[in-house]
Amino acid sequence: MAVFALIATLLTLATLGVVLWPLLRESRGLAVGCVLALGLAVLALYRVVGTPAGIGVAASPAAQPPISLEAAVAQLRAELESNPRQPQGWQLLGKSLAAMGDFPGARDAFAKALALSPDDPDFLVEAAQARLYAAKDRKLDAEAVSQLQRALSLQPDHQRGRWLLGMSQRQEGQAAEAAATWEPLLSKVDPATAASLRVQINAARRDGGLPELAEPAAPAAGHSLAVRVSLDPVFAARARLRGDASVFVIARRPGGPPMPIAVQKHALQDLPLAVTLSDQDSPMPTQRLSELQEVEVFARISDSGNAIRQEGDLDSAALLVKLPASGPVELILGQPQD
Repeated sequence: MAVFALIATLLTLATLGVVLWPLLRESRGLAVGCVLALGLAVLALYRVVGTPAGIGVAASPAAQPPISLEAAVAQLRAELESNPRQPQGWQLLGKSLAAMGDFPGARDAFAKALALSPDDPDFLVEAAQARLYAAKDRKLDAEAVSQLQRALSLQPDHQRGRWLLGMSQRQEGQAAEAAATWEPLLSKVDPATAASLRVQINAARRDGGLPELAEPAAPAAGHSLAVRVSLDPVFAARARLRGDASVFVIARRPGGPPMPIAVQKHALQDLPLAVTLSDQDSPMPTQRLSELQEVEVFARISDSGNAIRQEGDLDSAALLVKLPASGPVELILGQPQD
């Protein structure tokens, strides 16, 4: 496996330099799809070349000479000559030749991969990009544009495909069309990339006689929820509570999983206490208090210090609260429940 790992590392790292650099220079976020494709390409190498013994090098580590990218590519070519119906193999060869600066060779390799998988959006985009790199004027020709259009008809949210097609339209003076091609990317990329892309889109819109896009609205202030927690005095007088027990104030989705949407932990001796739950108290960034219209709110005394309910824990009555709440929610621990 050591030889295979070396080959895969050489191919991957070398390919990164050429294949990803144009996208990284324009937009770091738009290169994510390329990174994923390269990961798959490494797996494809194993399928094409096989085990270390299949590479034709002795399995003993001491007997294994260093292998260059050129040697790895030569072995890959030999395998593809004897077994050409491997689209991932041709794809990997195309990436490797691009890393070596052989752009015409990369173009031809991607064309063979596409011929074997004509409806693969990634192959269509890679074939188009290879034609761009091989062109003397560094422009997408009619066939490359057609490949990108086909890719987007199959996968409309293909980020690299949209970027390349919009770039071609911009170069050809089709400013309004380029803006329209790029605009769907704004909701797909990270905020920093979206801000940079918005500048390019607005420049294209101006050149195309269109008004600039309105600046995105500032995020709405998230809901916060004021909660007051106290002990029922009758319960407190007769109960024997551990001094090191914890009090959790929990908001969760009504009828949903037990995982909190927002939670705070306090010491039992802090009672009575007043807290404000907000998005800052969410244990999961994908589940936020501000996204809900109503929540179930309750408090819990836990001897274990764990928010997940354990035997012996004491919960208050759970209250259903519509957001935003008009006033604080009152929770009483130990109060008899109906």
